[in-house]
Amino acid sequence: MAMSENTINPLRTINKYGPLLRDPEGILDLPMGFSYKVISKAGDAMTDGFVVPARPDGMAAFSGGENRVIVIRNHELSEGKTAKRSPFGENFELLPKLPREKIYDPGVGEDGVPADGGTTTFVYNTETQEIETEYLSLAGTLRNCAGGPTPWNTWLTCEEIVLKANGQYAKDHGYVFEVPASLEPQVFDPEPILDMGRFNHEAVALDPKSGVVYLTEDQSDGILYRFIPNTPGKMLEGGILQALVISGQPGLDTRNWEERKVEIGKELDVEWIDMEKIHDDDLRHRGVKAGAALFARGEGMWFGNDAIYFACTNGGPNKDGQIWKYTPSEAEATEDEKENPGKLELFVEPNDSTVVQRADNLTVAPWGDLIVCEDGPNENFLFGVTPRGEIYKFAKNAVSESELAGAVFSPDGSTLFMNIQVDGLTIAITGPWV
Repeated sequence: MAMSENTINPLRTINKYGPLLRDPEGILDLPMGFSYKVISKAGDAMTDGFVVPARPDGMAAFSGGENRVIVIRNHELSEGKTAKRSPFGENFELLPKLPREKIYDPGVGEDGVPADGGTTTFVYNTETQEIETEYLSLAGTLRNCAGGPTPWNTWLTCEEIVLKANGQYAKDHGYVFEVPASLEPQVFDPEPILDMGRFNHEAVALDPKSGVVYLTEDQSDGILYRFIPNTPGKMLEGGILQALVISGQPGLDTRNWEERKVEIGKELDVEWIDMEKIHDDDLRHRGVKAGAALFARGEGMWFGNDAIYFACTNGGPNKDGQIWKYTPSEAEATEDEKENPGKLELFVEPNDSTVVQRADNLTVAPWGDLIVCEDGPNENFLFGVTPRGEIYKFAKNAVSESELAGAVFSPDGSTLFMNIQVDGLTIAITGPWV
C-alpha cells in the first residue's frame, strides 16, 4: 500500500505563525499580527426579537455578496436545560412569537416545553467587522453539535443525541436537518432527513463531485457512514445509508487503543455495506458485526483538498485523538468502485497531549491546512495541520477551559469564525493568513 510522507516522522511540529501572545483581555491568545473580535454572545438580543442561545458549536459560512458572509451556527443544548439557555427568554416569554409548527419538537401537550437546541444565523460584514442581522433559523431540535455545508448554500445540522419520544418530548431525536443560508431572517421548516439514519450524529461532509454525504458518529464504538441520495442535492427525497469496511479486514478496530492495528500514513482500500433498520440505536453494533470498521468517537468532518478529513476525539494509544483522511474513488458510489476503491488513511495520531488533545470540530483553510478545535480537559487550542502532517498551535482559549468549536473561514478567506462554547462567545479572527 502507498505510504504518505508523514509515515517517516509521524509527529512533526512547526512554528508557522510564531509564538502565541498573551491577550490583555484574557479571551484569546494569538500570534503577532492577528486580532480578534467578540461578535456575538449568548443572551444577546437578536434582530428577530429572540436571544442568542447558549453553547454555540459547529458552523458554516456562505457568501452573501457585497462583503457579507452568512454564517449558520449550531447550539448544542440538551434535554432538561433551563430556559435561560434557549432562544425564547428566561421564562419562555418569547415562545408565543414563533408558530408551533415551526418548532420540530414543541414538547408534549399544548403547554409543553420545546426542545431548546437548533441553529441561529448571522450576516457578518467583513469590511465593517459587524453583524448586520442575527436570527433563529431552526428550532426544536436537541444537541446540534456539528454538521457540514452543501454546494447549494445550506447547512446540514446534526443532532448528537438518540432520544425517543417520552413524557417530555413529542418527537424522536437523532437526525440531520437542512437549513438554507438566507440574508433575510426566517425560521425554516424543521424536516428530519430520515434516510440519513437516527444515531449519535456529529458531523457530515459532502463531496461535490459525487454528491455523496459522509457522516461521523460520536460514540467510542462508532462507525463511519455515507449517504447516497436518490436525487443529488435533494436530501429529503431519500437515499441509501452505508457503513465503511476496510477491505480484507472486517470489523477492524482503528482506535489503536490496546494494539496498533492501523499505521500512520498507510492507505487502506475500503468497501461499503448497506445498513438496515437505520432508526434503531444498535445500528453501529450491527454494522460492526457485518464488517464495519470501529472508530473512536468520530467528530468534526470537512471536505477539502479533494478528500474528506475527520477527527476521532479519543483515538490512539493515549486516547489523545486521531485525524483521518478519506480520498473518494473516481468511481465513488458506482459499481466501478469495486475495482477502484476509495482510500482511507490515518493522517495524524500525535499521542502527545502537549501537542494535540481531543481533536473535535475541524475545517480546511483556503490554502489547504486543517484548522482544528480542541475539546480537552484543561487548556484548549486551535491548532493547524499542514497537508504534510505538520502540526502547529494557532490560538489558545485564555478565558476558560471550555472547548473551542465551529472554526470556519469566510468564503474570501479573510476571516476565521470560531466559538468558545461554554462561555457562549462567537469570535471573528483576522490577520496575515498564509
